[in-house]
Amino acid sequence: MSKLYSIDSLNEISGGDKEFMAVVAQTFLDEIPPDLASLEEAIENDNKELAYQFAHKMKPNIEMFGIDLLKQITGIESWTKTSKSTDSVLPHIELVSTTLHRVFDELKEDFDL
Repeated sequence: MSKLYSIDSLNEISGGDKEFMAVVAQTFLDEIPPDLASLEEAIENDNKELAYQFAHKMKPNIEMFGIDLLKQITGIESWTKTSKSTDSVLPHIELVSTTLHRVFDELKEDFDL
């Protein structure tokens, strides 16, 4: 089964340093789960300003790990600038959440964290 993330850009940044890559993976695992929970809560509470902040904060890490969620994150950011209900953004956050939880498991397994 193929991975939901890619370490190509991380590998390039680290020069192939496995120890550095493990530290970055651990940092991702320390920071992104609480940010994801806060993003989900902000959407649930229709707090668009907070939802934008968390979506925007998560974007560079999602890009760095090559996780195919930029369309959904950008969709969440765009939703925060509209008067649309939370129902319109639920498909985006559901895919983001499901995908990231699988990535968390893959990173833990791949980096023995």
